[in-house]
Amino acid sequence: MKTVTPKDAGIVLVYAYRYSFGLFVRPGTCKYHPSCSQYALDALHKDGLAKGSAKAAWRVLRCNPWSHGGVDYA
Repeated sequence: MKTVTPKDAGIVLVYAYRYSFGLFVRPGTCKYHPSCSQYALDALHKDGLAKGSAKAAWRVLRCNPWSHGGVDYA
């Protein structure tokens, strides 16, 4: 039996967002590639809960009308 780590809880929260509020976001509206939720998943897998959450939060803060967007991998 696998124990649930805090990182797994963060990943579940991202999927919960994707399949609830994320459904209201029109496809193709994200300025960045990959999307912010995919970036968050990649950051959580790569860096763990604390650093991955911080990187994902910084990415969401950078997503504003004045940003240029583009390709940005975790």
